[in-house]
Amino acid sequence: MLEFSHKSVMPEECMEGLSLKVGGVYFDGTIGGGGHSYEILRRTSPTGRLIATDLDDEAIRAAGERLAPFAGRFSIYKANYKDFARVFDEAGVDKVDGALLDFGVSSHQIDDAERGFSYRQPQAPLDMRMNREAPLTAAEVLNTYPEERLERILKTYGEEPFARTIAKNVVRAREKKPLETCGEFAEIIRGSIPAKFRFGAPCERRSFQAVRIEVNGELDGLYEMVVSLVGRLKKGGRIAILTFHSLEDRAVKEAFRYLESPCVCPKNLPVCVCGKKREIEVLTHKPITAGEQELRENLRSKSAKLRIAEKIL
Repeated sequence: MLEFSHKSVMPEECMEGLSLKVGGVYFDGTIGGGGHSYEILRRTSPTGRLIATDLDDEAIRAAGERLAPFAGRFSIYKANYKDFARVFDEAGVDKVDGALLDFGVSSHQIDDAERGFSYRQPQAPLDMRMNREAPLTAAEVLNTYPEERLERILKTYGEEPFARTIAKNVVRAREKKPLETCGEFAEIIRGSIPAKFRFGAPCERRSFQAVRIEVNGELDGLYEMVVSLVGRLKKGGRIAILTFHSLEDRAVKEAFRYLESPCVCPKNLPVCVCGKKREIEVLTHKPITAGEQELRENLRSKSAKLRIAEKIL
């Protein structure tokens, strides 16, 4: 088993975006290796408090070790960040001064062949679970889902233009023998995409992303979760969200747009009757992206987008 390692994306930009204050209470929804959380605790010393969640046992273990110097000031829960309300209740916290959500897959999860996340590891098992106790694996998705459902997942979550052909070839292959490794799936993808379209970014990336999203339910209720989490921010509190593909970013952008709008009535009504009030001010009308130095040092920051908003209601 690989030693857990993960390089946090845009740490300075995230900390500045949260506008941390000494003694504040903060939430890190995906603690990973604890990089962002370490900075939150360091910069809110000596009395700042952190509540964090993650589904990965290895990440929780690594983060706990990294945050050991701040013992007594943090609590890590094995939970989905979407279950923040229950976690806050267990922690005895009503509202927080800031929340950070990092939707990226950790470097460790990608690099550890046992986890089965990467098309670059042909012998890796088709797993892709962030929570290794969860029942659904990539192998089950690929070997049991009907062809039409596979096509829909590849098209919706991966924005894959050759989704129909890939789904058809997956079904054809599994009729001979169940798919077991990342290499088998990657080979089907490459064989389904005409050579002239296999250029630039690896052609396997979109389909692997799509299956990973399905396995982990990454987009389920994402919009609603952002809206609800903002409701647990104190006035003046901030939320910073890192996304890594267009579907996540779209959900966050739409949630921010709704929260910032003072009215959601149909445009043909002469006066507002909805009673909605503007809840946030969006501080990043264009998302923040990684700088040149970080891009050189951490290639996985290339697709990252950071959006920040402040609670005003």
